[in-house]
Amino acid sequence: MTSPLSAPETLRPARRPETPRPQGGPPGARWTPRRVAGGVGTAVLCLGTLLFVLPFVFTIVTSLRTAADVARSPLGLPHSFTLKNFAQAFSQIHYGPSTLNTLLITGLSCVCITVLGALAGYPLARITAGWSTAVYRLFILGTSIPVFVVVAPLYLLMRDLNLLDTYAGVVFIYTALNLPLAVFFYTSFIRTIPTDVEEAAALDGCGALRTFFVVILPLLRPVTSTLLTFISLQIWNDLLIPLVFLQAPGKRTVMVNAYSFIDPHTVQPTTLFPAALLGVLPLLVIFIFFQRQMVAGMSAGAVK
Repeated sequence: MTSPLSAPETLRPARRPETPRPQGGPPGARWTPRRVAGGVGTAVLCLGTLLFVLPFVFTIVTSLRTAADVARSPLGLPHSFTLKNFAQAFSQIHYGPSTLNTLLITGLSCVCITVLGALAGYPLARITAGWSTAVYRLFILGTSIPVFVVVAPLYLLMRDLNLLDTYAGVVFIYTALNLPLAVFFYTSFIRTIPTDVEEAAALDGCGALRTFFVVILPLLRPVTSTLLTFISLQIWNDLLIPLVFLQAPGKRTVMVNAYSFIDPHTVQPTTLFPAALLGVLPLLVIFIFFQRQMVAGMSAGAVK
């Protein structure tokens, strides 16, 4: 007699045949083209990261090795470590004054570039006349001019203005060279901002300048953080402009003093690498402390 709680064998549903899975893989894993592409992409990303990190690690390790150890085995494993290389580079490049000079030049240049670029980009983004388009294209053309072409005319101009070997002259040069890029950034970003906010400010009695500083300028934080990241790296690592326009030893930047370690006949890695690391150390510390704000600004700009 069949129990009422159990169904007859003929009424039970037939089992579905199990899909064979690859040997050694987790249950349900299948080698699909998407999985293969993801694995290849991960491998390429890891390889690229390794190629990017290895030179930096090699520079740090070589900076901590003695000169005899490097001469015996340049690419081998280190046998001893020392901090004398950093102490020697710190004293020879006058690290404190040269770092302050670089911070001063970079900070003033960034302020001038962002303020003038925002003020120039706002009318170019809102005025639709023919002359505004021509001026905007002229600024875009300025981004394609290499700095080596204008070094000689700038030197003569700074000489006639008595701005050679001055911080103001170097700041003016950096502002002029990077202003076209700032105008491009700000003009493109302001064009994405709806004009409704400006019309509402005009109804409240705000003029053009007050509308810019109260309404538009706070909205420019994302593009400003992106622009500052780019131009600060470019100005801090620049060698040509300070080398040509600053002759006094006390006004040289940290990269110019680090360049003095390069001998045309011989190169000493145990002196050059510590100087280069000390040169980028302040900028690295600044980015570590402000990375959250920079990433937030770039993300907001991408969403915008």
